[in-house]
Amino acid sequence: MKNKIKVFRAMHDFTQEALADRLRVTRQTILAIEKGKYDPSLELAFKIAEVFNVKIEDIFLYTENQD
Repeated sequence: MKNKIKVFRAMHDFTQEALADRLRVTRQTILAIEKGKYDPSLELAFKIAEVFNVKIEDIFLYTENQD
């Protein structure tokens, strides 16, 4: 699943650490999600969208053909 977390972090001037703290996850979790190595749970995806005050589909894009 592709995502725009890095873009939204930059728009809100959040570091990976700051976002991780708000979501109560590790910085490594944010890094893994940004790099597409880990897909967040639905609950975490909604929390991320809530932090940035956008719809979940504004951040996450489902792609059927994933590598």
